[in-house]
Amino acid sequence: MRPNPTWVVFSFLLIIFSCFVTEIHGRRQAKFLVDLSKSKLKQIHGVDTSLFAVNARDQDVDGTNAEEETVEVQEGLKERDRIGRLPGQPRVNFTHYGGYVTVDKTAGRSLYYYFAEAHYHQHSLPLLLWLNGGPGCSSLAYGAMQELGPFRVHSDGKTLYMNKYSWNYAANVLFLESPAGVGFSYSNRTSDYDRSGDKKTAEDNYKFLVNWLERFPEYKGRDFYISGESYAGHYVPQLAHTILYHNKRANKTIINLKGILIGNAVINDETDEQGMYDYLATHALISDHAADAIRNHCDFSPNATKQSSLCDNAVGEAGKDLYYINIYNIYAPNCASSNLTAKPKTASLTNFDPCSDYYVMAYLNREDVQAALHANVTKLPYDWQPCSDVLKKWNDSPSTIIPLLREFMANGLRVWIFR
Repeated sequence: MRPNPTWVVFSFLLIIFSCFVTEIHGRRQAKFLVDLSKSKLKQIHGVDTSLFAVNARDQDVDGTNAEEETVEVQEGLKERDRIGRLPGQPRVNFTHYGGYVTVDKTAGRSLYYYFAEAHYHQHSLPLLLWLNGGPGCSSLAYGAMQELGPFRVHSDGKTLYMNKYSWNYAANVLFLESPAGVGFSYSNRTSDYDRSGDKKTAEDNYKFLVNWLERFPEYKGRDFYISGESYAGHYVPQLAHTILYHNKRANKTIINLKGILIGNAVINDETDEQGMYDYLATHALISDHAADAIRNHCDFSPNATKQSSLCDNAVGEAGKDLYYINIYNIYAPNCASSNLTAKPKTASLTNFDPCSDYYVMAYLNREDVQAALHANVTKLPYDWQPCSDVLKKWNDSPSTIIPLLREFMANGLRVWIFR
């Protein structure tokens, strides 16, 4: 059987991409490791394999599918979202778009997207959605501007250069800032930010997709893939699960989902957490004392409600060991200066720049850039950030999503997990 050419190109791009996954959160990294043992996200133990219904009721009394209630009129909005040219952007041979899709009209909750059509053969190549994790980190900040998107930001924070390994050589790539409160996405009902969680995110992401496809009807029926990294190890499978449910309920293909790709993914808390410390120990990044204590005294199983003081002390010791380490790229330096440069400087695979976060922040907080992206239309009372300070609570997070992966394979979906 001949290999799928799209999948072959994805293979090449994934190999390149895995060399520079840089979901860098600055000094949050060490704190993140300490927080892991406290399991602050764990409100639900075990995956919820019940169906993520978009509406509380499956069907109206008159027999109309509730599915139809989620779709708003999108006529004329695609052309409004077309981006002419971003400030400092080089010339390109593809069309790109940016804008908002409302997922809750009553609450005024809208999600921001950036979409880069493929360089070539955009009419036949698949549609791919990229999601970053956190929870609370922006797909525009990392996926689009630092990892697999078409552009990178120069060190001057003003100009862009082409990413020759961009995934839009292999697909039409859609980046979504999700949930509301992340990046440019927002809700007029600010109490929504305290209701965030896995189920709500899956529901809103599904509503986004069905409405986005109304806005871009040429992609209806197109082969569709969902991809992401880190905590998107939850987002991606849960959205895929939701799509399968609605396709089955409608007895038709609403979204032509073909597979998922997740990298550096949160999949199963118990093995993820222990495996992370084992990895750090075998790379001599934490002490043998801390590693042995974590292995002997920490219980990362879903049934653990409280860790012993010996575990907490060991995790704290490991956090101190890692304070100056970039845990997302252990062979790279940390950023030494957040200052922009007078002259643009270009990073590459052989010339890695750990300060890219600051360049992206400077660029995306410029008013002319936001205007070109059709972003921040409500003039949010805070700066755009790579990871949200608006989301304070996360209300549900299953300890494992492995049952969903089994479901996908049983339904003939392609599942690709990479590091």
